[in-house]
Amino acid sequence: MLRLTEVKLPLDHSETDIQTAILKKLGISAKDLIEYAIFKRSYDARKKGAIALVYILDIKTPKEKQLLQRFKKDPHVVPTPDTTYRYVAKAPATLESRPIVIGNGPCGMFAGLLLAQMGFQPLILERGKSVRDRSVDTFGFWSKRKFNPESNAQFGEGGAGTFSDGKLYSRIKDPKHHGRKVLTELVKAGADPEILYINKPHIGTYRLVKIVENLRNTIQSLGGEIRFQSRVETIEIEQGQVRGVILANGEYIRSEHVILAIGHSARDTFEMLHRQGVYIEPKPFSIGFRVEHPQGLIDRCRLGAQAGHPVLGAADYKLVHHCANGRTVYSFCMCPGGQVVAATSEVGRVVTNGMSQYERSGKNANSGIVVGITPEDYPGSPLAGIDFQRRLEEQAFELGGSTYEAPGQLVGDFLAQKPSTQLGAVKPSYRPGVHLCDLSLSLPDYAIAAIREAIPAFDKQIEGFAMHDAVLTGVETRTSSPICIKRGDDYQSLNTKGLYPAGEGAGYAGGILSAGVDGIKVAEAVALRMTRSSKMSSAETVLP
Repeated sequence: MLRLTEVKLPLDHSETDIQTAILKKLGISAKDLIEYAIFKRSYDARKKGAIALVYILDIKTPKEKQLLQRFKKDPHVVPTPDTTYRYVAKAPATLESRPIVIGNGPCGMFAGLLLAQMGFQPLILERGKSVRDRSVDTFGFWSKRKFNPESNAQFGEGGAGTFSDGKLYSRIKDPKHHGRKVLTELVKAGADPEILYINKPHIGTYRLVKIVENLRNTIQSLGGEIRFQSRVETIEIEQGQVRGVILANGEYIRSEHVILAIGHSARDTFEMLHRQGVYIEPKPFSIGFRVEHPQGLIDRCRLGAQAGHPVLGAADYKLVHHCANGRTVYSFCMCPGGQVVAATSEVGRVVTNGMSQYERSGKNANSGIVVGITPEDYPGSPLAGIDFQRRLEEQAFELGGSTYEAPGQLVGDFLAQKPSTQLGAVKPSYRPGVHLCDLSLSLPDYAIAAIREAIPAFDKQIEGFAMHDAVLTGVETRTSSPICIKRGDDYQSLNTKGLYPAGEGAGYAGGILSAGVDGIKVAEAVALRMTRSSKMSSAETVLP
């Protein structure tokens, strides 16, 4: 097939218009266009009032060879890449032990799925509850302040991504098209097929619940096993080699192949690994607030007169500002038409995040406005970043009145350096609620100064961003893991064989798609190692 890129059409166009554009570009007749498929659709909004849809199309035609020759110097007409996923191994007839996956978020789920599809019958251990039971606990905390530290927005089936926007895009390099495999499996599990081609695809929280359940059913149907409320207390290591795991209930499970996909908030597990000598390094992350504006304001600024068009949906934004004090402030995890959510995983701490439903129909737009920090800001042990996060989260809990309400402030008051006492036109969406105060007390001075400088700069890009009544809610501390569990080219821990650090918690992903891709890569490494080990054992058995 041929791939045709940069096909631009008006926002309101027909299917016939797409076909006409193909025929015109390639100079062929209708009878030579057997079929076409949309590989990617995005939009170009640089000209307000004349927004164009931009397509990447895959075309089947009997004149493929002639056209490639004719357009050999045109970068917009190329052979269609082969994105078919091919399994790297098949489980041997007999397995001495099953691979274990710790954590059933996007990384652990896709690692388990790939291992199951290759016949390795993985055992997935999840400390939290199944996604539906977990949803009851999470929404119960938001509405009734009944908090369960083992079942919340961070812990449980589906991971932290379940209570997010369900974004499925990433800037990772993906030469083997593993991201396509992730999207394809999500569609099989019930996601809208449009995620395969629209730019910046997302699923939405409520839809994710059923999709996560379907992925679980697939893993189980292929011989995998998933255990909930099964927290790993210890990973048994002998002479630098993993031998098995011990659960909180005392059960011992033997395995020399353990994938560590625990997410960025499993702080007790990080501490256990550090005590056992697994090599860990501190890494940069970011801290800040959530900011809420009327979604209509963002739509009008980004889309002009075509704001509200059903094809475009709710508008998003991406902002960066380099500050005079050397810090960088940027928007993080922008959720159009969404809500700010309580995302703590520990008693007596407040953490914010953002999420949207598929329709993105909420009144407010929200985004993290965060400041990059480095280990120089929290010197000490490899786990010093965790202590730093905890201090900020405890301060936020106290500023919010120690009731799990989040501390909040109007943007205008924040810039004027005075506490807020009354809400304006923007009603915050955070539950259990927002307690107005002076947010300058919630973050280090350098972070407050940087955000105060960045907001007026962002207002120059999005008029109204610095509106007085926009609401800041604190604190955002879980932008990424504060540690990196270093691994080698074989995906194993640098000093612990058989341990495969993976996903966000280990410092190798940042979102649902990249976590799923990393889970696939690690699953492939485990499958290849187990296959080689089985062949070596078989060879030793038959030797005289």
